[in-house]
Amino acid sequence: MPQSFMDDALAEARGAEAADEVPVGAVIVREGAVIARVGNQTLRDRDPTAHAEMLAIRAAAAALGSERLTDCDLYVTLEPCAMCAAAISFARIRRLYYGAADPKCGAVDNGVRFFASPTCHHRPEVYGGMGEREAGELLKDFFKARR
Repeated sequence: MPQSFMDDALAEARGAEAADEVPVGAVIVREGAVIARVGNQTLRDRDPTAHAEMLAIRAAAAALGSERLTDCDLYVTLEPCAMCAAAISFARIRRLYYGAADPKCGAVDNGVRFFASPTCHHRPEVYGGMGEREAGELLKDFFKARR
C-alpha cells in the first residue's frame, strides 16, 4: 500500500514529539504534491500560534505566492482548534482531513464547531478519523509520559 498524505503528517507529528513538542503534524497538498509539511513548533518558536496547521498554511501561501489556497487539501493529525479552523477558512482550504478528534480543544466536530457557524464564510469538506488510532496513540503516550 502506498504511503498516504496522512502518513506524512504522522511523520511530522513524530518529529515534533522528538523535539519535545506536542505531537501534531500537518501537510498541505496541491495537485497530488506536498507543498508544505511541518509539526508543532510552539515551544521552539516561543509562539502560541505556531500550531502545525498555522505553520503549514503560512508555508503553502509563501510557496504559492497567494493567501488563497483554494485548490489545496490539509492533512493534520489532530482536529483543529478554533484558531486553526479560522485560518483554514480564511485560506479557503478545499478539504480538511484530520486524524484524532479533540473533545477538549477541537473546533470542527467538537466545541464551537467553527465551520457550522453562520459567520463562517468558507467551509472546507471535512473528513475526520483518518489515521485516528496512530495519531491518538502518539498524543496519549506523549501526555502520559509527562504526568
